[in-house]
Amino acid sequence: MTIAGILTLATVMLTVLALTPPVGGYIHAAMEGHHNVLSPFLRPVERTIYRVARIDPGEMQSWKAYTASLLVFTFVSIAALYLIQRLQGSLPLNPTGAGAVAPELAYNTAVSFSTTTDWQNYAGETGVSQLTQMMGLTVQNFLAAAGGLAAAAAVARGLGSRLHLLGNFWVDLTRATLYVLLPISFVGAVLLVAQGVPETLAGPQTVTTLQGASQTLILGPIASQDVIKTLGSNGGGYLNANGAHPYLNPTGLSDWLDLVLNLLIPFALTYTFGRYVKDARQGWVLFAVMASILVAASLGAMALEGAGNPRLPASVDQVAAGNMEGKEVRIGAEVGGLSAAQMAATTTGAPPVTYASLSPASGGIAMALMLTGEVAPGGVGSGITGILVYVILSVFLGGLMVGRTPEYLGKRVESYEMRMLVLAVLVPAIAVLGLVSLSVSVPAGQAGPANPPPHGFSEVLYAFASMNGNNGSAFASFTGDTVFYNVVGSFAMLAGRFGTLIPMLAIAGSMGPKRQVPRSLGTLPTGSAMFGAFLGGTIIIVGALSYLAALALGPIAEHLAMLAGHTTP
Repeated sequence: MTIAGILTLATVMLTVLALTPPVGGYIHAAMEGHHNVLSPFLRPVERTIYRVARIDPGEMQSWKAYTASLLVFTFVSIAALYLIQRLQGSLPLNPTGAGAVAPELAYNTAVSFSTTTDWQNYAGETGVSQLTQMMGLTVQNFLAAAGGLAAAAAVARGLGSRLHLLGNFWVDLTRATLYVLLPISFVGAVLLVAQGVPETLAGPQTVTTLQGASQTLILGPIASQDVIKTLGSNGGGYLNANGAHPYLNPTGLSDWLDLVLNLLIPFALTYTFGRYVKDARQGWVLFAVMASILVAASLGAMALEGAGNPRLPASVDQVAAGNMEGKEVRIGAEVGGLSAAQMAATTTGAPPVTYASLSPASGGIAMALMLTGEVAPGGVGSGITGILVYVILSVFLGGLMVGRTPEYLGKRVESYEMRMLVLAVLVPAIAVLGLVSLSVSVPAGQAGPANPPPHGFSEVLYAFASMNGNNGSAFASFTGDTVFYNVVGSFAMLAGRFGTLIPMLAIAGSMGPKRQVPRSLGTLPTGSAMFGAFLGGTIIIVGALSYLAALALGPIAEHLAMLAGHTTP
């Protein structure tokens, strides 16, 4: 493993660690309406929004009302984005002359961007206009991420308070956008422009290359979309090649900055959670578990990509340089593997590599990170919410071991919470495995993968792991722009977005008003290193038990076949 790869991983993780307390504390202050450094500038704007939208910031909502608001907001967003795509041929800011998007593709894209999935069955530079990019997709990159952040704050409020009210969704949405996502995105966009990422309303430009040929370069407001796609764990790129395009990732520093922005808010929310429950140790345990899984996965992907393909002759440069297929030469195989793992570990999925060109085991690592619920660290809001599912499950298992009713944060976890917890665990698993089974069984689904098994099966498994995990990445050889995959893929995205989130809101609403019970010798200390290890084991075991058979049919079989010198088993 190279020094450059180790230094990149170390500096990214140390930077995120250093920024977690200040950013996490700032998010807590912003979401609770406390005075912060931006209050003098943004408070008047916030009040104006409430007045125009007729929002009462003092009105609190139960978990059912909060969930209803979230669902209404999401489905209105889907409808609005669908109409923009269908009408874009008649709207301004369309220098490429893009026509109306096909109905099923427009629906899939609308669901995708409204759930932070940003799965793209189209080429961004030719499929949609600048107006669709800015007023549709970029706006949803902000609002969908803000919705996830709002829901995470509501869950933390419920678990950390003694009330059955979780806050006001519309207030949380406003504050998440205004105080958190917009300021950081503005600073990040300026830094990306300084690194050479374009930001303009100019249309395509024709230039003459050094060889004398003509080439058309697609320009547009790229930096502003690139930063929120990364910061908000969205992943939708302005250009089809996404993070692998030199416009989006022109230097090693811009790649490093993307990695930090990608991890910043999901990790910071662990500190925010500690503030909400008034116990910093609870947040740091979650941080440690997330970081341990992420670092282990990153090191595995770096080692696999740095080793190259063992089937190539030793004289081939590919072995010495690592697995450079589908990698940026200026970034290298190891850092490419690191980026692939970290973008899969969140809901971003936009690394400067091609996932289909990863070694089978590296592709399996990316799938495993998504299949375990995107909790290491996951997306904005969804990561902290998802890992809390495993926390409560671990508490329940610990209670079984000592023969007493489990407790979390001094409140009993009872039958209602466990029923909701079962839903949170089973809905994503049923959605992924059920839709994979359907897809490989019917002709419409079999038309998606471009390769025979096991790689072809990996293409389908990766697609649904990505859509259900609201990640949005895919194996490049997979054909998703069909009526079948546009429709069933939309269902997978919605199941991934709400299958865990709604049960967790219900659990937060139920546990909020419960009376705290005194600690005893049978209380499982959830703020300890021992519980962190127990939690990490629960995540791995539950993920392995749910998806091991599917992974064995895809990336594991393919990697073993490669080591044995066979194309297929």
